[in-house]
Amino acid sequence: MHISVLLTETINYLNLKENSIVIDCTLGYGGHSSEILKRIPKGKLYAFDQDEDAIKSSNERLGNISSNYEIIKSNFKNLELEMKKRNIEHADAIMYDLGVSSPQLDETERGFSFHKDATLDMRMDKSNSLSAYKVVNEYTFEQLVKIFREYGEEKYASSIAKKIIDTRNLKPIETTLELVDVIKSAVPYKYKQEKHPARKIFQAIRIEVNNELEVFEESLKQALNLIDVGGRICVITFHSLEDKICKQIFKEYSSLPKELEKLPMVPDNLQPKFKIIDCIYPTDDEIKRNSRSRSSKLRIIERIKW
Repeated sequence: MHISVLLTETINYLNLKENSIVIDCTLGYGGHSSEILKRIPKGKLYAFDQDEDAIKSSNERLGNISSNYEIIKSNFKNLELEMKKRNIEHADAIMYDLGVSSPQLDETERGFSFHKDATLDMRMDKSNSLSAYKVVNEYTFEQLVKIFREYGEEKYASSIAKKIIDTRNLKPIETTLELVDVIKSAVPYKYKQEKHPARKIFQAIRIEVNNELEVFEESLKQALNLIDVGGRICVITFHSLEDKICKQIFKEYSSLPKELEKLPMVPDNLQPKFKIIDCIYPTDDEIKRNSRSRSSKLRIIERIKW
């Protein structure tokens, strides 16, 4: 079962009204969307997801609450395009809950988990041609090192990449636990005792397969274009790379350009159009109830003018 992270805080910070137009860029299994739908009886919810299983499950869940919603089977990098198709120029609230949902982790065959044996896959969208199998068995040594360092922040990136190349030269690495064994054999014993040595590598491969960081950056800038005055964007991140992108973009949009900072008076038309509202962490109680919330963070920004 998927437990939505920072649910109450996100819903409160979205400042929903009964007629709000809301976009949930990461529908998943409908935890946030269902709470949003309850609060906008005269509004409309647009929810994005690429995962057919998640869409089917959420459709049933949302349909029991209201009919004021539309699920859009598309990557959220197409946010502006899909809204334009529906003649939606502005939204009152937009949210992102990034990362893999619990059912995806728990469904062994999806290959997201390093605890369960499955074919190397990790595709959010099953029609995507790039899979974890292709990354592990076809990427060059240099490509593997790059993604392990950049997306996994893994200090043993080189030795793990070399071990993968050596192993696949004998036979392809086909399953998640085969990959876990390769990773374990490439790192020092002490490192294996600290945290699961596959965690960062699996994260890096998943980000690569789904192009998560570039897509998120592109989508978030579109969301900032779409949000109406007084409207808010809430973003829940789960690792430092996503959070860094969110933090930098929010800072850029809510700050004066450097060349204007030293002016004694800045004209209204040059003042920032956004203000940062807050950054929230899960409570100790939430972490106890749901250990997957431990690394989460909620950032909120509001448009204050056009």
